[in-house]
Amino acid sequence: MNKGHNVSVLTSIPNYPDGAFYEGYGIFGKFNDVYEGIRIYRSPTIPRGTGSNTRLAINYISFVIGGILRSLFILKNEYDIIFVFGSPITVGFPAIFIKILKNVKICFWVVDLWPDSVVFGGNLKSNFIPMILTPMVRFIYNQSDKILVSSNGFIDSIVNNGVNRNKIQYFPQWAESMFIPMKSKNNLLRNIPNKSLKIMFAGNIGEAQDFPSILEAAKYLNDFKDIHWIILGGGSKKKWVDMKIKDSNMESNFHLFGSFPVEKMPEFYSNADVMLFSLKDEYIFSVTIPAKVQSYLACAKPILAMINGEAGKIIDDASAGLTCPAASPKLLAENIIKIKEMNQDELDEMGFNGRKYYIENFDRSTLLNKAEKIFYSMIDEKSSL
Repeated sequence: MNKGHNVSVLTSIPNYPDGAFYEGYGIFGKFNDVYEGIRIYRSPTIPRGTGSNTRLAINYISFVIGGILRSLFILKNEYDIIFVFGSPITVGFPAIFIKILKNVKICFWVVDLWPDSVVFGGNLKSNFIPMILTPMVRFIYNQSDKILVSSNGFIDSIVNNGVNRNKIQYFPQWAESMFIPMKSKNNLLRNIPNKSLKIMFAGNIGEAQDFPSILEAAKYLNDFKDIHWIILGGGSKKKWVDMKIKDSNMESNFHLFGSFPVEKMPEFYSNADVMLFSLKDEYIFSVTIPAKVQSYLACAKPILAMINGEAGKIIDDASAGLTCPAASPKLLAENIIKIKEMNQDELDEMGFNGRKYYIENFDRSTLLNKAEKIFYSMIDEKSSL
């Protein structure tokens, strides 16, 4: 908007992450919004509920149907580019519908690799779902005129779906502008000793995050009573994690704080000594760069990573923390001991390195300027036809 562009957004009725409509929204109301001059058109959607595979499928399908119907109300507007962002990949269907009727090019930003993420993230054992999803994914990719990928690791998989490599381009995610280094004036980590090592995990507590390995690493460190684990967020595995902590008698060192608004996260980060992220030992997660990586780097926090591939390489290249392969709880525990033995200057240096790497590779303004150039090049290509 600041560059003089007219922007409209077609999206769903907000229901993530809690699975219920936000206050003031409902399936029969508030379909139109304006936010800082941006027109927002909301599609009738069935909320995701508990996040079970069945409810997610209903949620995804309802947005496709509702999005196509809702798009009929915005076709009176003229558009130069359709930019598709988000997951699931099925959000591409309403865009394709608009493209066909309005002859507008689609730029699709892939931040979640389908169908792989569905299979591994949902822990699916049957081949039935991938058999259905693969042709659908191939169709959406081929209908897209430009494909941006948040990880270089996605490129080969997309090419293997019959997509021309020349229309794929690396375009990473950035952290929101509130993620900056800060010193909190408040002690948000109540009842946790100041002199302890405070390890913080922030985000979804689900199947993909491999909490069994995190809890196993904690067991190796059970004799260190001054190591505390702070878990922020919610998800399908939260109750399971809570139960396992109690079964292992680790309640005094594990603290499940629940979910907070994203605006509060930088202040929480500032109360931690080191940030943690992990993903399961699966191919899809080795090529994925979780968005939290950028937020940790942007806040100049040292990082502990238990992951394979692209995300771990970023941490190593930035000298922003310590990494180990996915599903390696013993190695994670050893890295925690190394972090524990470091002085504050060493930890601060890791954080500084991460912040510097973030600015050089993930700066929001730089990436938005790059996106603008991509859009203009697509418009010029269309004009020359």
